[in-house]
Amino acid sequence: MNPRLVAASLVLNVFLIGALAGGAGWLIGKSNPGFSLESAGGRLPAADRKIFRQALREVRRESRDVILDGQAARREAANLLQQPTLDSNALAAALERARNADVTVRTRLEQRIIEFAASSSPEDRQLLAEALLRRAGRQPPAKKSP
Repeated sequence: MNPRLVAASLVLNVFLIGALAGGAGWLIGKSNPGFSLESAGGRLPAADRKIFRQALREVRRESRDVILDGQAARREAANLLQQPTLDSNALAAALERARNADVTVRTRLEQRIIEFAASSSPEDRQLLAEALLRRAGRQPPAKKSP
């Protein structure tokens, strides 16, 4: 196999693993504070903030096995990248396992946030909406018709 192709493949795969790890960090709420729906809970009034954070902690506790499986899959992918001969199929499977774990946890967190929002005041929902807008980037103002 061409050594340049192997090197390019390794660089690409390391980049993909980094992206997955960054996504996992976001899911766990450690990156971009103040710019995600989950971190918006920090702007809620104290009583609501406590309920919001408790609900998200509960999701993480319930999802512990899924989170650990995703971490194991990322370690497996990293190990596969360090092997002298790359097993592309095994690497793809490990990365898919990590991605599926991330999506599962994110889906559970979002569902719990939906449940929280459904029982929240309009003011609390406004705070959550503002966090979504910061994360997505605000739309430019609409052009006025002549």
